[in-house]
Amino acid sequence: MGLADLLHPVAGAASAALAVVVLTLAVRTILIPTSIAQARAEQTRARLAPKLQALQRRYKNDRERMSRETMKLYADEKASPFAGCAPLLVQAPVVGVVYALFLYPVIAGHPNALLTQQLFGVPLGTSLAGSIVGGTVTAPAALVFGVVLVLILAVAEVTRRLFRPEVTAAEGVPGTEAIIRMAGFLQFGTAVVALFVPLAAALYLLITVAWTLVQRLVLRRRFPIERRGRGRASR
Repeated sequence: MGLADLLHPVAGAASAALAVVVLTLAVRTILIPTSIAQARAEQTRARLAPKLQALQRRYKNDRERMSRETMKLYADEKASPFAGCAPLLVQAPVVGVVYALFLYPVIAGHPNALLTQQLFGVPLGTSLAGSIVGGTVTAPAALVFGVVLVLILAVAEVTRRLFRPEVTAAEGVPGTEAIIRMAGFLQFGTAVVALFVPLAAALYLLITVAWTLVQRLVLRRRFPIERRGRGRASR
């Protein structure tokens, strides 16, 4: 709310919504180092994937030997199979606390004043699903949530197209192609969540998915992933 007060001369009645956007961007900026670590880990996994698959084929009937050879490969490459886990563990509590800020009507025994603020006449504590079920949905609410949902869906579709998983990553396993293609549609899960959370949280989700898309594009150029059979790095 202090940030909203600072932004009020610029944004007026929308200052609280703008404060949500600014806070989200600030948090994502702080977490950039963890995203870089994840990108490095993804690059390493892609580089080692052919060797790991060769080990799986060679020792498919000897699980213990395959495990030893896998760990030896990671040691020889000075890499870790858990390299991408630590950044996620660091992000989780930070993101969780910020997300909770936009959900709870009471924080530390005090009413969450943020959720009473409005964006184009729609309280930031309003959820689209709740309004529909309660029969209180208004035209402004439908319009605001509609714009947010369309933007989230647009970002999800761009993300799905640009970062479609490589189907050959687990060749020889029945149903792998269908599973990987289905995984691409999980990008749209954020839009489903946005239907049920307060408008403040929906704004947070929109900024987060948009930031993530741009960040992944930048990091993919910085840490390109070689795709087998293409002869060039995936951008």
